[in-house]
Amino acid sequence: MTPEFNRPAPDAIDLLLSRRSGSAKTMTAPGPSPDELTTILQAAARVPDHGKLFPWRFIVFEGEARARFGLLLVDCLKATEAVTAEREALEAARFLRAPVVVAVVSRIREGIPIPEWEQQLSAGAACQTMLIAAHALGYVANWLTEWCAYHPLVQERLGLKPGERIAGFIYIGKPALSLEERARPDMTKIVTRF
Repeated sequence: MTPEFNRPAPDAIDLLLSRRSGSAKTMTAPGPSPDELTTILQAAARVPDHGKLFPWRFIVFEGEARARFGLLLVDCLKATEAVTAEREALEAARFLRAPVVVAVVSRIREGIPIPEWEQQLSAGAACQTMLIAAHALGYVANWLTEWCAYHPLVQERLGLKPGERIAGFIYIGKPALSLEERARPDMTKIVTRF
């Protein structure tokens, strides 16, 4: 059976208007089940994609892989700077803040008619869609980069190829604390009509 596309979904507006990032520092288990995570990733892979390039890919960190990545972060830092015991502990636990973390890797293809900017925007859309899908399934999510997204040695150890970089790490879990609304823009200051 072929799915019906672009069908009305009035509840989706409520979902979008209630979406709120949850702090990675205050996330707790459980994280999404394997089926839920598959759904979140499938939703992220349906974003606008000029040229059908799939200019992104996903790296999933869950279970003990989160601790292994923390050790990788510590190794990368130690290779480039002096690290205190406190900083080492912080980095070793970085991905343990949430039950699941997904790296969204932006993959730029050069020398084609599709502008690089549009390829980057598609990766950003994948990040945002992942946040919305997690929210729809009852989780909180947080899109972060932090130093490790930009560190060349971390990128190398993650197997990033030329033209690839990390668009973000999406932390997904349950909120340990109630979420509070934050300041939102005054729409009259950001909307104009031509």
